[in-house]
Amino acid sequence: MNRVLNGLDVFQQDYWKKLQGRRLGLLSNQASLDRHLKSSKEVISRLLPNQLKVLFGPQHGYGGEDQDNMVETNHALDRELNIPIFSLYSRVREPSDEVLNLIDVLIIDLQDVGTRVYTFASTMLSCLRAMAGLSKKVLILDRPNPLGGEFVEGNLLKPELYSFVGPFSLPMRHGLTMGEMARIFDHVFQIGSDLDIVPMRGWDRRMQWADTRNKWVMPSPNMPLPETAQVYPGQVIWEGTNLSEGRGSCRPFEVFGAPFLDTARVKQMLSPESTAGCYLQEVSFRPTFNKWEGEICHGFMIHVLDQSAYRPFGTSLALLASIMDIHREQFDWKSPPYEYEFKKLPIDMILGDISLRRKLEKGEKPFQMEEMWTKDLNDFIEWRNPFLLYA
Repeated sequence: MNRVLNGLDVFQQDYWKKLQGRRLGLLSNQASLDRHLKSSKEVISRLLPNQLKVLFGPQHGYGGEDQDNMVETNHALDRELNIPIFSLYSRVREPSDEVLNLIDVLIIDLQDVGTRVYTFASTMLSCLRAMAGLSKKVLILDRPNPLGGEFVEGNLLKPELYSFVGPFSLPMRHGLTMGEMARIFDHVFQIGSDLDIVPMRGWDRRMQWADTRNKWVMPSPNMPLPETAQVYPGQVIWEGTNLSEGRGSCRPFEVFGAPFLDTARVKQMLSPESTAGCYLQEVSFRPTFNKWEGEICHGFMIHVLDQSAYRPFGTSLALLASIMDIHREQFDWKSPPYEYEFKKLPIDMILGDISLRRKLEKGEKPFQMEEMWTKDLNDFIEWRNPFLLYA
């Protein structure tokens, strides 16, 4: 099997010539690399000398150095090119007209992880809107969805819960690439972007990350491995609770738990269907930061055994329902703020539907709730077809 060429690889072959003489901005981070592990900044500045005028960094910083949830990154200077680095996760989370007037074209090269709550999609949407307002061009260098593009999972986000962790009614596991999301955003929000996409070569929707034969470089501090991305569409829900999602451990999101967790009872309550394609290993860990810092937590490590059978959102919802039932006194929802929302519960923003939390609180089982969104999910799969770039 040949290696998949991402948008940056394809850009180098001939597309770059179309940008000669244009002032360029680049939104990227440490994972924006070509197949030879050269950064998009290095590639573009080599092919188009002196045309890069501005760099932009998403949440976690241009170098991926900052943690989650309102840990802001300051603006900086790129000493190699002597150009500014503007943080799009600072006091504001969208580029200003003043900065965008320094460029003619904004190139976006970010590695998404296939989950609705990952904030790079919101940052891209803000850039599409800002550039359209100035009648300027946006170029997306597309990259693989590490979860593939075939399977989608979960309920669609309700419009009343649109936020920085969910800018549009996508399912939790959305099965789209950044380029495909850009096309959807441009259409549904009637942005009118001057949008171009450099698609990948050799990628199809059945491919998981390993099938691309590309090196994984963590796109954010708590996304160290492709295995992290596999579990993330479900495991991210612990961010809305008082359980540790594994931040401060060596395997965030794969590992989760709390000091009060009775792992044997939780595991006993789970049906075989709810853990299809994975194995729950009982573990203990001591987070070095974030929730339960310095305390011994009891919990699980999720091992994905069969990617085609494993449903991360369904598995984590089943775990949540069991933990809520067993630990009614100790379990709690996390309080705001969460990603610049100061009133709504974080779990509502993550799950994307207030009724899901209320049903869980009443003791409803996840398989009963899934019936709520089956039709919507099927409709979404059909609706998205015109925006897809890959077979």
